[in-house]
Amino acid sequence: MIEPLFLDGLRAEFERLKARKDSRRRTELQRFHRRLGAQTFLDPACGCGNFLIIAYRELRALEIEVLKEIHSDVLGRLKVGVAVLPSNQLSIVDVDQFYGIEIGEFPARIAETALWMMDHIMNNRLSAAFGQAFARIPLKKSPHILHADALEVDWAALLPPEQCSYVLGNPPFIGAKYQTAEQRAQVRGIANLGGSGGTLDYVCAWFLKAGAYVQAGGAPIGFVATNSVTQGEQVAQLWPLLFDRYRLEIAFAHRTFAWGSDARGMAHVHVVIIGLAKAEAAPAERRLFGYADIKGDPAETRHKAIAPYLFDAGSVADPHLVVKEESRPINGLPKLKTGVQMIDNGIYTFKDDEKAEFLQIEPLAIKFFRKYIGGDEYINGFYRWILYLPDANPQELRKLPNVMDRINSVREYRSKSGRASTQKMSLYPTKLGVDERLERGYLVLPNTSSERREYVPIGWLGPDVIANQKLRILADALPWHFALLTSAMHMAWMRAITGRMKSDYMYSVGVVYNTFPLPPVRAEEMERVLTPHAEAVLAARANHAEATLADLYDPLTMPPDLRRAHTALDRAVDRLYRPKGFASERERVEHLFMLYEKLQAPLAAKAAAKPKRRRKRPPAKAEAGEP
Repeated sequence: MIEPLFLDGLRAEFERLKARKDSRRRTELQRFHRRLGAQTFLDPACGCGNFLIIAYRELRALEIEVLKEIHSDVLGRLKVGVAVLPSNQLSIVDVDQFYGIEIGEFPARIAETALWMMDHIMNNRLSAAFGQAFARIPLKKSPHILHADALEVDWAALLPPEQCSYVLGNPPFIGAKYQTAEQRAQVRGIANLGGSGGTLDYVCAWFLKAGAYVQAGGAPIGFVATNSVTQGEQVAQLWPLLFDRYRLEIAFAHRTFAWGSDARGMAHVHVVIIGLAKAEAAPAERRLFGYADIKGDPAETRHKAIAPYLFDAGSVADPHLVVKEESRPINGLPKLKTGVQMIDNGIYTFKDDEKAEFLQIEPLAIKFFRKYIGGDEYINGFYRWILYLPDANPQELRKLPNVMDRINSVREYRSKSGRASTQKMSLYPTKLGVDERLERGYLVLPNTSSERREYVPIGWLGPDVIANQKLRILADALPWHFALLTSAMHMAWMRAITGRMKSDYMYSVGVVYNTFPLPPVRAEEMERVLTPHAEAVLAARANHAEATLADLYDPLTMPPDLRRAHTALDRAVDRLYRPKGFASERERVEHLFMLYEKLQAPLAAKAAAKPKRRRKRPPAKAEAGEP
């Protein structure tokens, strides 16, 4: 993070000065050295000081190189003790250039001590480089580490923004569902989104507070963040504030990578790095670091603009464009729904052996068992069972004591819930929470899928199978719907904007499906062109009936005939969007964003033209004695 934030720029300037041959070379190097001693760094969530410590170490290492160049004429004599430089001509970079805010008192004190320890280490390096002892004893300067809640204090009281050179760090990651009431109030107060207050991650509060802080100064910002800030519904909540309220631009970014591991090599968190600069100071060339392997090293590309979803936005009309969550499809597609939510605490749910054991003691219950399947079961080729009782005859149920016990257990479970809606459901214990009655086959799309797959496995289930809330369902789907949704075009849209669990895709109906821009052709044309390709993909799957969808869509084991069918389908869908097709996923995403921009324009105009509803005045209070 610190390299693109400040270190690469300082190193490049140093190399430029070092290469000078004129008489002002030493004077300019000395001026550069003084500039290093004037840099200030603020980490508003510093913990034990890791980011400040590394920034200090690297700044001191650069200073040593600068000093070697400034004193190159006497360096040889210094090393053999023939000459000695006054200490005020050596290091001027010191710990008092570093500022931090930390809510925990013990980590705050560790941060102070660790910076002094790093100062001692770098003093020893400087001593070795120049052959003379250099120490700062007694200690006259200190790091500025404030023990406080960074979201409650004024950062400017610690370091005025006009004096701050860089804001950096690794604020805490806490999703909206896991925040305390106090944390949620802090985020809502800082974001000031109104209404429900949004679903922003805790880390977003630091982005917003940093955006406000740098307005008076102009320091660039570099934060490590959970990758959720660049995915799904949070993008439309956070980034317009950064772009419009604070006039910030993305100067550099690292796309999702795995950070940290345990002894078994399992990644702890999936993060991004975001570098922000005020619009007037943003570089003409933006740096984007991508990871073919999220545990490996990044490859860097450079662009005119970077979208908040962290892709090249140089050719998009509005690089600030964000996809807003929609409650209904704005593209003309039929409504995509969510499968059954049981609200039964697993009481009606059975594995194969559990079902067999239950039927041994209550064989007449067999007529009420239905196959039950979620995303994991669908992809990996297995299913569970549920007791499906909404249509059960009361007389039959009363003859099945074990089924009645289950019904009673569900009633008790629901009645003890803290949610009023669940308590109400206790009056209907044989009903499922949400039950879509489907009489014909329907299309299903798993909520989550591995990022390794090029295609999220989509397909049909029969009406005898109950899909649970881990599957999205499209009733009365046609083959061309299947073809379009399983195409590389739709997959590119999903990968660009959907939320993720770690790095796995979490398919969002409101953000992905309801907003997906369709090709500029009539539905009849899509049906004519795509139906044969849908049939070809399904036929290729049928050639490997013994394989699960996990087997078929693993990029290492995907059968050649299925690969060919998908490639032909992708080509056909691409040409519906534009005759020459697309050379890469990046081109697909850019084209889709241009179509989405057009899709949004009439909706925005309609919303702007809609008259605002006036609030009715409350009736005047009756005077004393009036009825």
